[in-house]
Parts: sequence; structure tokens; C-alpha cells
Amino acid sequence: MKAAILEAPGQPLVIDQLTIDKPGPHEVLIRTAACGLCHSDLHFIEGTYPHPLPAVPGHEAAGIVEAVGSEVRTVKVGDAVVTCLSAFCGHCEFCVTGRMALCQGADTRRAIGAAPRLTRSSDGSAINQMLNLSAFAEMLLVHEHACVAINPDMPLDRAAVIGCAVTTGAGAIFNACKVTPGETVAVVGCGGVGLATINAAKIAGAGRIIAADPMPEKRALAMKLGATDAIDATDPTAAAQIIELTKGGVDHAIEAVGRPASAELAVKVLRRGGMATILGMMPLDQKVGLGAMDLLGGKKLQGALMGANRFPVDLPRLVDFYLRGLLDLDSIIAERIPLEQVNQGFEKMKQGHSARSVIVFDQ
Repeated sequence: MKAAILEAPGQPLVIDQLTIDKPGPHEVLIRTAACGLCHSDLHFIEGTYPHPLPAVPGHEAAGIVEAVGSEVRTVKVGDAVVTCLSAFCGHCEFCVTGRMALCQGADTRRAIGAAPRLTRSSDGSAINQMLNLSAFAEMLLVHEHACVAINPDMPLDRAAVIGCAVTTGAGAIFNACKVTPGETVAVVGCGGVGLATINAAKIAGAGRIIAADPMPEKRALAMKLGATDAIDATDPTAAAQIIELTKGGVDHAIEAVGRPASAELAVKVLRRGGMATILGMMPLDQKVGLGAMDLLGGKKLQGALMGANRFPVDLPRLVDFYLRGLLDLDSIIAERIPLEQVNQGFEKMKQGHSARSVIVFDQ
């Protein structure tokens, strides 16, 4: 099969032929239909976050089940599925206390010494699987707890972006923040995750939704997806503008880009008792905090890995939201590209003018 391989940090991905193993007892073989390009992939490609190499990136995918292992009970051959990087074991402390997104998924990977899921066709050398998925490839081999069956009426190019961006953004609203009707929300960063957060805030009935992003194109998209106001996040008066618009600050400020300045803005615009939620992947040496007066004012700060999702339940609901016309995935997707254009897609991402690029595979 064809796949895009990261051979070394900072280098373009290389298209090569790989061999994929047969499913083990709890594994699922999926023919990839589509995969979104996520900023998280770029962090690994650029070496900002370390990962064993060579590896195949890609984690925001949808496809059709081709084969299943002997013990698989959650999906069957022919099912349309969406994958999710927060694969869960089902029996650790995090899983049994309802915090599945925090599971480290040890039992969802192959044991040390077992045959690798991916090997290079030319010489049989092992290729690392990134984030348990490696979806920049024509096929995926994953644990059954890394995918979920969805309504077959769902277009798979749109379903793919649910696997990370929409699950993270919507999960922040519904799960981590539990936004209630009438509350005010500020979203800093209007890429795929931020736009999904804004759309979900509208669905949740937020009273005022303020989008902050440097790019006019993304601010316009945010307004289309449900923002009531949009401001330039790099304007020195951005925090003052948000505080003025909301007469004292927002109930929820959600950082969706992974930049220190964005996190600082999110904290600054909180009202007394407000909550800042960090979704973006910050530089590993970065710290985000609250001042003494913030703490005295009851302000709170939290992270929300993958939107604190419970993806076997959340993803089918998000699919239903799209099919009912509540969730606008069409506006989030900026372009559809073949696998061979993956590097150009990441170059466009760096420019920051558009939302999601989605790789579409021939079916």
C-alpha cells in the first residue's frame, strides 16, 4: 500500500510502499477513505514533539472495515468507521472512572517483540505507527478501541475531521466545559479545532461567542459557523475588546491553537469564576498560569486532552448532528487533496489562511 512516511524531523514526507500485517485478535483492518491534516501532525513532522522514526503520521481518518480479528465485537466488515487517537483499554483507572481520553492505551498497542503492524515493502524493516493510527496510508491496522462505527449515510470525507478537530472542539464545549445556554464563550484560534468549538458553542446555546484570530478569512469563517463577534487576536486591545463586549469577561475562554500568547489572552479575558481551557499543543517547555488575583476571583484553568471525549458515544452523536444540519463540517474543509500533495497541504497550513485540508483516497 502507499503511505506518507516521516523519515526525519523537518524533512518532507516521503511516499513509499508499505506492507500491513493481518489483524490480531482485537485488531481492525480499515481501508482509508479520507484523512484530515492536523496541526498536531505538524508538531511531530517539525520535531517540536518527539516520536520514534521512521513513522507514518495521520490520525484524523475515516474508512471502511476490510477485516477484523477473532475477538473483535464492536465493528464488522463493511462498517463505515471513524478512528480516534485516544484509544482506550477499558479497564484502567481512567477508563473505569469515565475519563477515557486520559487512558494511555497500553493494551491497544502490540506487545514488545511482536510483529510490527507496518513494514517497508522493499526491505521488511519496521515502520513506527504514530499515535496508534498512521492514517496517511491507504490502509490502517488499529485496535478495535481506536475506531467506532458510524451511520453509513455519513460522507466519509466529512466524517474524517470528526476524528480529531471536531471531537476536540465539540468535546471541550460539551464535556470539559459543560457550557450551558446563555454562557459567554471566547475561542482563541480559528483553525479546525477552534471552528468546531465555535460551532459546538452555538449548538449548546452559548449567549455570546467571540472568535479571536489574526486571519480575516478565519474570522469570517467563524462568523459563518456561529460566532457573534470576531476580533484580531494580535490587536494589543484584544483582551480589552472582549471584556467590553461581555461587560466583564467570559465564562469560558478556550485556547485552540497552542501558542503561549493565545493562552495568555484566554486567561486575561475571564470573568470572575470563569474557566480557561487549553486545547492546543503548547511548546513542551511552556507554562500557563493564573495570578494571585485571578485565584482570589475564583478563576480556573484546565487542559482537555482531545476534548475529554468519550469517542464511542460522542462520535456517532456528532455524525447525527451533521446529518441533521446542526454541525457544519462543509465549511471547515478548505480543500480535498490526493496523498501525493500532503507536503503542499502542510505548507498551506503553515500560512494559516484556511481551515482543514483533507486527503481523499481512491475507493
